[in-house]
Amino acid sequence: MKLVNVKVEGFRLLENVRIAIEETATVVVGRNNSGKTSLTEVFDRFLGEQMGRFRLEDFAAAIRPRFLAAKALRDGGEEPPEKVLAELPVMALTLTFGYSADTDDLGPLSPFVIDLEPGCTTAIARIEFSASLKTLGALLDAPEPAEAESGTEALFRHFREAIPKAYSIKIFAIDPTDVTNRRSFEKTTELNSLISTGFVKAQRTLDVGKRGETDVIGKLLNKLFKTANAVTASTDDQQIADGLKASVADLERAMQQDFDDRLKALLPALNTFGFPSLNDTELRPQTTIDVESLLTDNTRILYTGADGVHLPEGYNGLGTRNLIYILLQLEALHKAYRSTPMRPGTHIVFIEEPEAHLHPQMQEVFIGQLNEAISTLSQKYPGETVWQVQFVVSTHSSHLANAAPFEAIRYFLNEPTGTTGVRRTKVKDFRKGADKIGPEDRRFLQQYMTLTKCDLYFADKAILVEGATERILMPRITKIVDADLAPEHRLGRQYVTTIEAGGAHAQVFYPLLEYLELKTLIIADLDAVKLVDSRWKKCACAEGERTSNSALKTWFDDNEISVAALQAKTPEEKTQGYCRIAYQMSEEGSEHCARSYEDALILANLADFGIADDANAASNAWETAQDFKKSEEAIKYAIREENWSVPRYIKEGLAWLSEPPPPLEAPPPIIPEEPEAA
Repeated sequence: MKLVNVKVEGFRLLENVRIAIEETATVVVGRNNSGKTSLTEVFDRFLGEQMGRFRLEDFAAAIRPRFLAAKALRDGGEEPPEKVLAELPVMALTLTFGYSADTDDLGPLSPFVIDLEPGCTTAIARIEFSASLKTLGALLDAPEPAEAESGTEALFRHFREAIPKAYSIKIFAIDPTDVTNRRSFEKTTELNSLISTGFVKAQRTLDVGKRGETDVIGKLLNKLFKTANAVTASTDDQQIADGLKASVADLERAMQQDFDDRLKALLPALNTFGFPSLNDTELRPQTTIDVESLLTDNTRILYTGADGVHLPEGYNGLGTRNLIYILLQLEALHKAYRSTPMRPGTHIVFIEEPEAHLHPQMQEVFIGQLNEAISTLSQKYPGETVWQVQFVVSTHSSHLANAAPFEAIRYFLNEPTGTTGVRRTKVKDFRKGADKIGPEDRRFLQQYMTLTKCDLYFADKAILVEGATERILMPRITKIVDADLAPEHRLGRQYVTTIEAGGAHAQVFYPLLEYLELKTLIIADLDAVKLVDSRWKKCACAEGERTSNSALKTWFDDNEISVAALQAKTPEEKTQGYCRIAYQMSEEGSEHCARSYEDALILANLADFGIADDANAASNAWETAQDFKKSEEAIKYAIREENWSVPRYIKEGLAWLSEPPPPLEAPPPIIPEEPEAA
């Protein structure tokens, strides 16, 4: 049995999202404030220690006005209470589980299997945070607003206080073959038996900012002791716990023989205060030691050093401590899973930003090592099933994300809804949605992104260039172009990543860029060629008959597109969806056109290269460019030269890239998704 799909409704940015869950590890990526943390939080609020602890602000901004709509219906007095209740916003977590048709015993999944279809192999559990008919009055009958307060402000202030009392958790099983067929559960017992959650949060407080904060690893010992002390713990763990308790008991007896007698001497004799009724009263101290408090407050982790000088936890690097902390957390979660009397059918563990303080090589192997951790931890329990855990890892690390399998990526995109200031998350599921990318191209992208540490998943915008010259020069070029842009549009204020894709591979990125909805400028070379002795050879643009550039051929869907046709293309034809292609064009007031970036740079700065602006300027620029040492010229113009002109085709392309997307006239519709059929 595995969790195969998650649907979240109405929670913060997760207004209506559906996420497929991998059997081992699912990797969640995306820019800042795209909803990644909200995914962890919604599981904690529905299934974790924070279960049911919701507040008004947790409702998605787009559905909060439904409180006002329900209030208006109730005040109208003409609609039945059931319709008013249906109008109120709801937060929900819907979990779809998959199981084998050959399974004889479904165990904790059994209460949630309510269909009658023999071939169905899915079961659906839905957890809602919603109001009920009994609580409508307490929620919607609000007091009159104060004089200085608007009616809407007063209502939402009332809702903030009333929601925790009027809303509650409700649990259902849903028939995958008939969504109207439901079974409700009065308690959480069945749900707790079905699925358990664990969290390794991003806020791990590993720095040395305050005293005691560096001992967070040592405090995990308390959690490990509690698990080992449970009656359902393994025999080895129980023996360790019993040994710890015996040691503390010996210490208590030793202290009470001498320590308590000395401590008694510090207490005053009560009869010295002259109260006759206290003359026969005597105080006697008794010191006891609580094992859990001892481990939490007084036990420290030391790193073994030379000559018996051992180093405190805070003396080690943040990366090492972060990794040890994560491993100990996994050990604690695993032991808690093993010690549960009725082990849950599914265990899902969320790990936030594991890359913190880890060097790139450790980040790259992290996902693979998670699978190794499952095997290693399970070896301690021979004869038992392997730890039934699924990981959801959220990250900002290109090293970690690019090393993960392509189909395990879930890309979170923060998009506007059309209402001012209201945004929501859109989830791109690479297992389902990236099928437009062929197997060979997908393999290339996976290898390329892993080798180059490409950060497409986290950028606001992207620039694809063909060679090292453009890549090295791009920071300098964007700085020059920014000088003529409005301050709010300058690229230096945006997170723009530059990718060197090569002339033969840029087109492989097209489907991925469109799928990511990432605004991208693709800078290509015109690459003019002419037919000489039955072979196509490169030449100056003025002599060229067609292009040899694969990126341009793919963009315009024409393998024989001519140089003249390329020069005649309009800006609209160079733009498709979220991407725009830019290639050499004549400079303002000139008829000359370059073949590549190098001669385009010369044509834009003729005087610097001592070339006359005459009829032969383009051919002379092309000839001069043949002698360029690309990296040397790039460094020269990026660092040494102060005043030079950026070629027009790049300048216009970057100006387009700098602009924000046009505002939405209406919010894009959300199409409700039905549970997957069997």
